[in-house]
Amino acid sequence: MTKRGRKLGGVNPNNLLRQVQQMQQDVERIQTETEQEVITVTAGGGAVEVAITGGLKVQSVTLKPEVVDPEDIDMLQDLITAAVNEGIQKAQALMAERMTAVTGGLGGLGIPGL
Repeated sequence: MTKRGRKLGGVNPNNLLRQVQQMQQDVERIQTETEQEVITVTAGGGAVEVAITGGLKVQSVTLKPEVVDPEDIDMLQDLITAAVNEGIQKAQALMAERMTAVTGGLGGLGIPGL
């Protein structure tokens, strides 16, 4: 049994706990900031523009008038789907990048919030 503050294997458990708590606060802050950030992507050479948050909420879809062809609704649907999917991918990559910067790749440890 160890006394409070005593080192275990060269590591002070109190310092380790403080570091983990700080990391968890940093993770929560970055998550909140990134969820509010807006990512804009386009498809079809700019014919379709989608703005999506880091929290994966679509903010807007903008269509150039020339892409709206009543005879080719399938193409328009494909362009919108492509733009939304790209936005989701970029938002997920942004969150992963920012989290890795804080956690140093500790997410694989199964620790909630890391």
